[in-house]
Amino acid sequence: MSGALYVVSTPIGNLEDLSPRARRVLDEVAIVACEDTRRTGRLLSRLGIKQRLVSLHEHNEQRRLPGLLESLDRGDDIALVSDAGTPLLSDPGYPLVRAAVQGGFNVVPVPGPSAAISALVASSLPPYPFTFAGFPPPKQSRRRRFFERFADLDHTLVLFEAPHRVLRCLADARAVLGDRESSVSRELTKIYEETLRGRLSDLEAELSSRPALKGEFCIVIGRAGTAASDSTA
Repeated sequence: MSGALYVVSTPIGNLEDLSPRARRVLDEVAIVACEDTRRTGRLLSRLGIKQRLVSLHEHNEQRRLPGLLESLDRGDDIALVSDAGTPLLSDPGYPLVRAAVQGGFNVVPVPGPSAAISALVASSLPPYPFTFAGFPPPKQSRRRRFFERFADLDHTLVLFEAPHRVLRCLADARAVLGDRESSVSRELTKIYEETLRGRLSDLEAELSSRPALKGEFCIVIGRAGTAASDSTA
């Protein structure tokens, strides 16, 4: 009998968010494929779980696929995890899931924490339809073209950004999309969790007044028609 690939969501900060089912799966599988073996090793150690860990990240995904598929074929169950949150969402794992499905193996999601969903539901913006766009490109010219793709989309837009680029990202979003209603969340589920809400210009002004920005940021931008110049905003 073939093994199954479990796509397991892990905490984005607060360990209490790990579901009992996720904990059981992590304890029972033969292999845990993870983005960073040290980080996942610390998580499992805190849970009292000893497991075989196999690194799976953007630089070795294709190289790891044959061995992981062979493990599934001989009946080993595998858990796929990222450093935090739900795998595949701006994290490694898609090639493995795709290859497993094409190979006829069972792929089982084990739902749980997601920074994108957490930021969306805390934003006070319309929760659906929404588009998750991951990380914008780091260079300004490409980032502005990135936002142009969503300029007329009647969806709430959710994306991630690094702390050293978040101000430039907000400025480019405002330049392309207009001064829309938005929110910025950081340190979700952690001690210093924070969500700021307002126009893009408001968020830019608030964050620019701070001496240092830390933590991964989740930006939620209102759909077309929520710019300050719109009379219906």
